[in-house]
Amino acid sequence: MNDASSDSDGPIIVFDAMCVLCSANAAFVLRHDRAGRFRLASMQGDIGAALYRQFGIDPANPESLIVVEDGRALRDSDAVLAIWAGLDRPWDGLAAFRIVPRWLRDPVYRWIARHRYRLFGKRSTCWIPTTEQARRIL
Repeated sequence: MNDASSDSDGPIIVFDAMCVLCSANAAFVLRHDRAGRFRLASMQGDIGAALYRQFGIDPANPESLIVVEDGRALRDSDAVLAIWAGLDRPWDGLAAFRIVPRWLRDPVYRWIARHRYRLFGKRSTCWIPTTEQARRIL
């Protein structure tokens, strides 16, 4: 894997750029992470696919977005909560949902993830960031 995928520059969110919900979330993160903490990689790209494979996820049939930091991957609702915790105020307050036990959070996350195309739609082409956003995309 190339140097751009190292975690030394902060956490990497690997997401499905064909999913309308996922790409809207990516744009939301870029807009509300003014400190530039997160970088993003789509599962359709080389770096994102390699990170999925590294953590035992098939990039052709992912079950979760992941947040890669310090050599480990957070999945499912833990990944979403880590993203929320890293955003600017007031969005970081959503991380308070950590009080909900994982055994309740994860099934809801997995149901939405499994049905994401049916519920929110699928793009005919991958989401393309703006020129300003592109520097944070791997």
